Order: sequence, then C-alpha cells, then structure tokens
Amino acid sequence: MMKKIFLPTILLVLAYGFWISPNFKEISAGVAVFLFGMLFLEEGFKAFTGGLLERLLRRTTDNIWKSLSFGVVSTTLMQSSSLVSVITISFLGAGLITLAAGVGIIFGANLGTTTGAWLIAGFGMKVKISAYAMPMLVFGIILVFQQSKSLKGVGYILAGLGFLFLGIHYMKEGFEAFKDTIDLTKFAVDGYSGVLLFTLIGVFATVIMQSSHATLVIIITALAAGQITYENGLGLAIGANIGTTITAILGSLSSNVMGKRLAGAHLIFNCITAIIAIALIYQLMAGVDVIAGAIGIAADDWTMKLAVFHSVFNTIGIAVMMPFTNQLVNFLMRIMPDKKLTRAEPKYLNDSVIELPDTAIEAVRKETLHLYDNAFAIIAHGLSLHRHDILSEKDMEEVVKSESKVMPIDIDEEYNKNVKGLYSAIVNFISRANVHMTPAQSDELFRLRAAGRDIVEAIKDTKHMHKNLKQYIVSDNEDIRAEYNSIRVQLGDVLRRLAEARNEPDDPTSILSLDAIKLEMEEND
Repeated sequence: MMKKIFLPTILLVLAYGFWISPNFKEISAGVAVFLFGMLFLEEGFKAFTGGLLERLLRRTTDNIWKSLSFGVVSTTLMQSSSLVSVITISFLGAGLITLAAGVGIIFGANLGTTTGAWLIAGFGMKVKISAYAMPMLVFGIILVFQQSKSLKGVGYILAGLGFLFLGIHYMKEGFEAFKDTIDLTKFAVDGYSGVLLFTLIGVFATVIMQSSHATLVIIITALAAGQITYENGLGLAIGANIGTTITAILGSLSSNVMGKRLAGAHLIFNCITAIIAIALIYQLMAGVDVIAGAIGIAADDWTMKLAVFHSVFNTIGIAVMMPFTNQLVNFLMRIMPDKKLTRAEPKYLNDSVIELPDTAIEAVRKETLHLYDNAFAIIAHGLSLHRHDILSEKDMEEVVKSESKVMPIDIDEEYNKNVKGLYSAIVNFISRANVHMTPAQSDELFRLRAAGRDIVEAIKDTKHMHKNLKQYIVSDNEDIRAEYNSIRVQLGDVLRRLAEARNEPDDPTSILSLDAIKLEMEEND
C-alpha cells in the first residue's frame, strides 16, 4: 500500500512546490540535474569495471587495512560510495572477497565519500562552476556517441561531471534567490532536539534521492546561502550518512546471504557512527573549530567547517569500529546464517554481478567448481568408492579390492537434488551474462558451459556404469569381475588427478598427469 501512494505523494508535493515558488523549481531542477549527472558518472565508471577494478579489488583486499585503503581511494576517485558498495556486494556474492574484506571496503568508502563534501564546499561554492559545466557536457556527449567502449566511458564521466556542476549551480542560484523571499533559518531548531530532527530529515532526503552526495550538495548550498544554521546542517550531514545505506541494502536484495551481511555491516557502521556524532556533537564542533583554525579555514566559513566535521566523525567511526571487525563479522553470520538446503542452490551466481563481465566469469567458474564438487561425490559413490579413499594416498588397486560391495545410491535422486538445478542456473546465468561480454569473454563462458555439460554427461555415464556394477561386481565370472574392477581403478585414478588439479589449478604437473591418463584410457578403450 505504501509503495502505491509514495510516488504520487512525492509528485504532488513537488507540483505544489513548483506552483507556489519559482525558486523551489530551480532548486529541484538542480537536484534532478545533479542526480542525472550521478547516473552518467556511474555509467562511465562501469565502462572501466570490465577488468581493472575487479583485478585491483582482488589484489588489494587480502587484509583489513588494504581493504580500507581501497574503499577510500576508489570512492574518492569515483565520488560514489553507492557504486563502490554495490560492486563490493557483487564481489562478495560471487565469493571473490571475504566478508571481513568487504567490511573494510565499506569503512573506507564512508571516509572516501567525505572528499565530496570538501570538493563541493571548497570548489563548488567558491568558483563559478557552470562555466566548466558547458565544455564538459559538449565534449562528453560527443564521446558518448563513439564506438570505443573506453571513449564512451570517458564521455559518460565528462558529461556526468558537467551535469553535476550544472546541478550545483542551479541549487546555489535557487537558494540565493530563495533567501530574498523566505528565510528558512526561522525554522531552525536549537539543541539536541534540533540535531535529532535534522538528522531524520537528512535520512529521509537521502533515501528519497538515493545519493548522499546530492543531500550534501543541498546542505552545503543552503548553508552557503545562509538558509540553514550550521548546527542544523551538521544534523543533516549525519542523516545523509545513515540514509546512504539504503542503496547498499537495495543492492543486496538481488545478492546472496553474503551480500545481505555486508549491507547489514554498512547499516550498523553508519548507525553507530551517527550515534557517536550526535552524542558528542558539541565536543566535535569544538574540535572542528580547532582543526579549522589550524589549517587556515575562516571562523565563519561554515561550508568548509561542515566538510571538516564530515571527515572527523567518519574517521572516529572507523577508529571505534575497526578493532571489532571480526566480532561484527561473527555477529552478522550468526543473525544471518546460511540456509539449510534440501536441494543444491547456486552459491555465487546473482544478478548483482551480471553487468560486470570479469566478475560474472569468475562467478560462473566458481559455480562450475561447486557443480564439480557435488558431481564428484555422486560419481565416486556410483563407482562404489569412498571420497576419502580417492583423496588419500592409498594405492587405488588396494582401495578397489577393499570395496568389493556395491554402495546403495540412487543416482537419479542425487542428480536431481545436487546437480540438475545448479547446472540449469549456470546455463541460464551464462545466457543472460553474454549480453555484456566481449567475444573473448563469451568464449570463456562457452568453455565453462561445456565443462558443466561434460560433468552432467559424466554423471549419466556413471548411472549406466553403476547399473552394470550391481550385476557384475559380484559375478561368479572372475574375468568380468576383474575387468570391472580395472575400470574402477582407472576411473578412481582420474578422479584423484582431477581433485589434485582442482586444488592446485596452477600446477602443470596435475594437468600433464591428466593428459597421460586420458591417453592411457583411449588406448584401453
């Protein structure tokens, strides 16, 4: 019900605002243009996530401090903590990074997003940025229409920055004109009640716009025009910090439980940081005055002091939460446990990675290994062999001799429960992911799909083998019994070498031994 009335209500409120105030119209248009610029900017950076960002993320997240640094740097460069959060959730869902690494990136992204406040307060409010917006838009749109993916990406980034600057300009002009007719400072609320009230307004505004940057721009432009008090502006900034978690939560809806855990970590971190900032608001304001004086910020430069405050309270939040990262991870795993499944479900395939080609390929590769692991058990038991014996260093002939009875297994049931759904999910995911792939990436997906098909065929062949084993492994004919045991030895060796290759994929010895067995089996066929 709420969803149905929410959008019409917002549209009616905006229409009423446009009717009673042309200045409100200009401010709203500025917000709309700014958000449109954010969409362009994110689209541009997505053009460069087809490898570079994924490789960088994998290499720089092996400890919490590297993860934190990655979050800071990537958010500073992209000026979008939302994009970094969604990409991180995608990587976590695909099993490419650990939950602890993801938490570190989210911590860093919160600090990195404060650079946006510095840029807006230091550059956007003191320079006529609309003069820079026009050339950026012209060059950007020209590049957007080029065939090259890289040029198109640069075009989106330039056009995005142009729209951002234009949006800031409209908001600044709107608030400047607004103060001649209405003084919003009359609605200021002092004390903790004011901080709490404006924190809630900041949360609501950020949830509506899906961008803490947009909220910060409104806060800073209103503050620069003297339309809100400094103290209330700080409350709005705290609220924007909480509201930005909604993007991560929405991004996690299409992810698996790991993605949902990370969104939970984002929410917990931002809420705890906000509680600390509200509780110590006046102490932090005094600290900001000291820092501002030390770095040459004027006592009445409220926009720059807000940027300092934004950085200070996020830094304090990181300092408080970092020592408890492992406890936070354990808590999230406890309240969001893995589902107990009666049928195998995909672990790594989710819609959040489908537009990131390299990540999607890695997710399919890991899911194919998951398929292999499930099939390995079925094939081993179909040959009346135990997995632990195959994975041991025992002589395979001795293993086969010790297992002279046929293991009871319903291969059809095991296939339907542990393989069929997984294989179907892999095929379906590959079909959808192919849309975003280059020819080389499509070839890689084709090879993975072929590997999955071979695994399924191996299970079907094992079914026929198991049927014959039940009859001939206990046969009175010693020659037939010996022949089938010889086949079991050969296949047991193949499974052993496959397991070695699976555990050490970069070891050339494992691959060579598989080739040797393949030749031997072809000779004996």
